[in-house]
Amino acid sequence: MTDSSLLGVLRLLHARPSRSQREMAHELGMSLGKANYLLRALLDKGFVKVQNFRNSSNKRGYAYLLTPEGVAAKAELTRHFLARKIEEYDALRLEIERLRGESEAEVEEG
Repeated sequence: MTDSSLLGVLRLLHARPSRSQREMAHELGMSLGKANYLLRALLDKGFVKVQNFRNSSNKRGYAYLLTPEGVAAKAELTRHFLARKIEEYDALRLEIERLRGESEAEVEEG
């Protein structure tokens, strides 16, 4: 279970709590079993609560609502994700500059 997987689930549920596990799995490119596992982990941590649509014709219809703790966790995971991606971007930018310099040096030599 990665932070980015948990963040993906939290982001989807925050945007549309009525999203089914199957839809969530499809949108995140993971198996239904993994989506269920992640959702259960979020429920166990108290980040998500389940609400049944009692008036719905689909008695299996649920809303997965983020708790205040879930909103805070989503914000924290987002900060960590963003910091990691900025580090990766900076490292990639430096690598590109290094390769560009090597390429230009080889052209000048050749």
